[in-house]
Amino acid sequence: MRVAIAGAGNVGRSIARELIANGHQILLIDRDPNAIKPESVPEAEWLLADACELASLEEAGLDTCDVAIAATGDDKSNLVHTLLAKTEFGVPRTVGRVNHPSNEWMFDDLWGVDVAVSTPRLMCALVEEAVTVGDLVRLFSFRGGHANLVEMTLPELSPRVGTRVADLSLPGDAVLVTIIRDGAARAPERDAALEANDELLFVVDPSYEGELAQFLVPRTVRTTDA
Repeated sequence: MRVAIAGAGNVGRSIARELIANGHQILLIDRDPNAIKPESVPEAEWLLADACELASLEEAGLDTCDVAIAATGDDKSNLVHTLLAKTEFGVPRTVGRVNHPSNEWMFDDLWGVDVAVSTPRLMCALVEEAVTVGDLVRLFSFRGGHANLVEMTLPELSPRVGTRVADLSLPGDAVLVTIIRDGAARAPERDAALEANDELLFVVDPSYEGELAQFLVPRTVRTTDA
């Protein structure tokens, strides 16, 4: 897979190293000559150019990329890059870095963003996920597919404890992705039964999150538990 990364700072270079380690081809783009450090990621291609200009992106061959990642420290630049990548070059998948939480609402499909990554939101979600039992925690939003990755640690009083995966009538289009038990992730096999303190990860449409939470832990159970 060929991936273009706009922004060759610490974040962009770190992403590049991870993706290269996973066998992907990487192109790093930055308009700041001081950011062009080929020796820091020698396996990547490097381009000194403005990732928000059509001519530069044509030179980069953005139309040959499978993914475009906007990882600069400027939200406006990230939005322009994803919009051009999606609308002018037909890049199948775009990822936008959100630097300021107040701008997160703009990182949607209207600006060509398939996945928005907000570090503050991710950190808050991970903190909640680590300490919360019986509440649905949103971990990640997939903008293009209008779906969220959510997590719940199943409390002992949940009526779903002991239920087979095959017998779960999940609301809407919710999908159980994995079960984390004793620190290990496992596939949700049809005959497997849910246990107390299982960490359940779902992909669900945002409009069904409330129903999913109610299905897993009814309000009456939460009141009793409190």
